[in-house]
Amino acid sequence: MELKAIKSLSAAILLASMVVSLTACESMTTRQRNTAIGAGIGSVAGAALGGNMLSTLGGAAAGGLIGNQVKK
Repeated sequence: MELKAIKSLSAAILLASMVVSLTACESMTTRQRNTAIGAGIGSVAGAALGGNMLSTLGGAAAGGLIGNQVKK
């Protein structure tokens, strides 16, 4: 497979897993939900911008921190 196809497939799998995992957020507090959503969005953004595992993890960490601090 081409690198571009692999990136697209990875992003699709990540997005699908994020959507499925967010269904478990029903019993979470607002802060926990914001942290999870921020981490998910950050990981997708990190993967799209950097295209490697380090940027994905960095995006997830940054997104989680930002989501945790929203409406503190």
